[in-house]
Amino acid sequence: MKTELIIVENDADLAEATALVAALMETPGNGARLRAQARLVEDYETRKWPRRGLSIPDLLAYLMDQHGLNRADLIPLLGTASRVSEVMSGKAHLSMTMVRRLRDRFGVSADLLIPADRSAVAA
Repeated sequence: MKTELIIVENDADLAEATALVAALMETPGNGARLRAQARLVEDYETRKWPRRGLSIPDLLAYLMDQHGLNRADLIPLLGTASRVSEVMSGKAHLSMTMVRRLRDRFGVSADLLIPADRSAVAA
């Protein structure tokens, strides 16, 4: 299959590039071309629909819901009722001790609980 790569700049290009990826997947011997076109599609999709990180309050609300907990159940993990309120409202950041406790309690990666801007984590 002799074909050129499609630079994806709009939704029409995306549809055409996605069809090309599907065709390349069916044709043997086009691994490099397939990977290159898939990267172009991925780059466009990432720019058009960027992923935003989940906020700590949203993540904690989800974990509480999944485990059938309420705010009072977070007190042993975060320290005090007022600290739970501050963290859940986004006014306070998690300390590393809190991160460890939450990680152990919910079995989630600490990476989810540590913001990308590490200066936002208390010691």
